[in-house]
Amino acid sequence: MKRRTILQATVAAVAMMMSMPAFADAIGDAKAVVDKYASKVSAWDGPTSGPKASADKSIVILAADMKNGGILGVVNGIQEAASAIGWKVTVLDGAGSIGGRTAAFGQAMALKPNGIIINGFDAIEQKPAMEQAKTAGIPMVSWHAASNVGPVPDVGVFANVTTDAMEVSKSAADWAFADAGGKPGVIIFTDSTYAIAIAKADRMKKEIEDLGGTVLEYVDTPIAETSQRMPQLTTSLLQKYGDKWTHSLAINDLYYDFMGPSLASAGIAGDGKPVNVAAGDGSESAYQRIRAKQFQAVTVAEPLNLQGWQLVDELNRAFAKEAWSGYVSPLHVVTSANVEFDGGPKNSFDPDNGYRDQYKKIWGK
Repeated sequence: MKRRTILQATVAAVAMMMSMPAFADAIGDAKAVVDKYASKVSAWDGPTSGPKASADKSIVILAADMKNGGILGVVNGIQEAASAIGWKVTVLDGAGSIGGRTAAFGQAMALKPNGIIINGFDAIEQKPAMEQAKTAGIPMVSWHAASNVGPVPDVGVFANVTTDAMEVSKSAADWAFADAGGKPGVIIFTDSTYAIAIAKADRMKKEIEDLGGTVLEYVDTPIAETSQRMPQLTTSLLQKYGDKWTHSLAINDLYYDFMGPSLASAGIAGDGKPVNVAAGDGSESAYQRIRAKQFQAVTVAEPLNLQGWQLVDELNRAFAKEAWSGYVSPLHVVTSANVEFDGGPKNSFDPDNGYRDQYKKIWGK
């Protein structure tokens, strides 16, 4: 019996030693992904040619919910770019509901704009109205209206602008995995109203599990109702999982806007566990939390202002009946270590790569 016990122990030790390099490699690989996207963005890799500015255009921005920091950031970028190119802009707020967005789309059509920008909601949701716009020959571009970058011909979208959503999700999950030393207990927050949100959440879940981490729960809760739902939901999840809950992964910063008070009431420090990580979009409040180390450690930010300029450029290409630019904007893993560069003082990811001058040059402005 003694010999058998020794043999079993030896086999177990050998198996453990053989698995250690693979485990270390997984953490190293995850850190490499994070480091790649945490570095400063200073080179312009977008378009350098395109049509000159179309004159006297009137466009409408259909915003899903102006309370969402990502959507607001894109609106600001569009307005800045429209001023540079010489277009009139009207912003209509869907106020976070399907009914509100349907009404806003009706208002947009009544204005008879030259172009429409869909900002922050799934194109399929408003398919009848989009078919109407398509039939009327009104060019449409979008931000986060689909999970893929580029044209969405089924609903008449000339170009959907976003970072690579799957890389955003992977880098967020990789950061959590590495931060937990390879043993994270993760709760994922998403919203099934949006195809892109489900795609991002599924990618994070797969990455954590493929690396060997644990997904404790996959929570589907409406992003428009975070202020009402997140406080009690946070308390309930703490009671259910306790210390097993090491990291949160959310498809948007907005989930963490309303989590802090519940965590603080439970006696958890701002830099304690669970550690909150967002796979988008780099809102002003997220930057403030990360800088203060208060209930959010990471956001995988999108260059919201730059994307606003890209949307205007894509719409200008649509007016000129040229192809979309093919540009996929850069993402940025923002932590307390790098929060002050790449636009950090502005509480947003605003890369110092000269994108404004590049677009003005293309437009002849």
